[in-house]
Amino acid sequence: MKRRTLLAIVIPGVLILVLVLYSVLSGKEKEVVLETQVEQGKFEIAVMVTGELQAIRETEIQAPQQLRSRSLRIRSVMIQDMIPEGTVVDSGQWVATLDRSEADNSLKDMLDNLETRQSEYTRTKLDTTMQLRELRDQLVNLKFAMEEAEITVEQSQYEPPATIRQAQIELEKASRAFEQAETNYDLQVQQARANMREAELNMERQKRSVDEMQAVLQKFDIYAPASGMVIYKTDFRGEKRTIGSEVNTFDLAVATLPDLSTMVSMTYVNEIDISKIKSGQKVRVGVDAFPEKKFTGEVTEVANIGQQLSNTDAKVFEVRIELNEKDTILRPSMTTSNEIVTQILDSVLYIPLEAVHANDSLTYVFTRDGEKQVVVLGESNENFIVVDMGLKKGDKLYLSMPDEPEAFSYTGLELMAEIQKRKAEEERLRQEMQERMNQPRRERNFQGRPGEFPQGMTGGAGQGRPAGASQGTGGGRPQGATQQAPQGATQQAPQGASQQAPQGASQGTSAQQPSGQRPSGGSPNPTGE
Repeated sequence: MKRRTLLAIVIPGVLILVLVLYSVLSGKEKEVVLETQVEQGKFEIAVMVTGELQAIRETEIQAPQQLRSRSLRIRSVMIQDMIPEGTVVDSGQWVATLDRSEADNSLKDMLDNLETRQSEYTRTKLDTTMQLRELRDQLVNLKFAMEEAEITVEQSQYEPPATIRQAQIELEKASRAFEQAETNYDLQVQQARANMREAELNMERQKRSVDEMQAVLQKFDIYAPASGMVIYKTDFRGEKRTIGSEVNTFDLAVATLPDLSTMVSMTYVNEIDISKIKSGQKVRVGVDAFPEKKFTGEVTEVANIGQQLSNTDAKVFEVRIELNEKDTILRPSMTTSNEIVTQILDSVLYIPLEAVHANDSLTYVFTRDGEKQVVVLGESNENFIVVDMGLKKGDKLYLSMPDEPEAFSYTGLELMAEIQKRKAEEERLRQEMQERMNQPRRERNFQGRPGEFPQGMTGGAGQGRPAGASQGTGGGRPQGATQQAPQGATQQAPQGASQQAPQGASQGTSAQQPSGQRPSGGSPNPTGE
């Protein structure tokens, strides 16, 4: 009985002790994880985008060029059979077979038309022969009639004048009729020749169409023009041409043989970040299929005109990145992760994005000294943000909302003037950009690299900002962060003062932010994603 009572007391006590120790240890661990400090050094700003590998040079495997002939009247042909994609072929090796059913039906119709044309030619020839024979008989009869009239005139010399005159008139009528018949005969011969020529041309034209169709049908088996790896052709809709796809006469390519020695990554950059991209920038390239492989590249081309991708509202610009290395594992259509290095800052202070909080017109951090330190922020990348004012190297910070944040007091409120001054400068630049956009197109003369916005133009819609940041509609920086300006724009503004929150900023939201939450609007994302 005593033993049971002792166990009933000891077991709950042990459980309570274990729970207390676990709570204390986990609290200490959590405290260590949520702590960080201000670092100083090089700060790299990059734009992260995904792309697709393509070969710079490639040889197209095409359907017969004769399919474009007007006489055949074939608009598209279906692929009946095709070699698997990725197969390495030799020159002259079979690649694909086109469907012959539609062409066979067209050939049958052409053969029927050829028989009709041949019948028309024969009928025209017979009709012409019979018609000209009748005309020649009429000429002979008219000639005999004219000779009879001449004899009558000779025999009427001793007749009365009236009889002689009548005989002469009959002779003139016969002569005129004979001459008209001869002229008509010549015209009929010319007409008959024209009819015969027309019938013959129609027959020959139809015969050529038949010969052309028969020759095309012999080429419906497609062979590789060179050695290489077969990659299916992608049409204008972004779909690969496989078995069952149709090949139209405007684009006869069925597949391609890419030159794998030189590859490029074709990617699309959001309009928010395109002003940061220019030719010559270095790129770190990863291939999703081989995460352990890393490559380098360089931006070689930036589109001047944006486009809107299907099923999205975002405007993007095409960017071409050429890889520096060669590797046999690289294949066209592989997905790449591209990190375009747009700027490198030397010896700057930076902190994790998670450590920054925003409230009304302030951006601040929680220090280990129990203070809410107001900070002026600069450029950012995927994980960190530059601190222009308010902190020094080695300062200890909380990564997320500490316990009892209301107990922390504000320091550095004098930096509010600088924050507001930068905000006003961004607003002025945005207004200038809007005025330029409202001007007639011919009066605008944007100077700069391809895809660059005019000086003063800031990022567009789609990148919200937290309270205190420049007005926008998408995930920008915390309040006070300086958005990267176009080439030539000043990145740091002079000091000023104000506590007014921008439109759409939350009122007093920072003190209640959950642990680890980023400032309102999300962390800056150079890709705009």
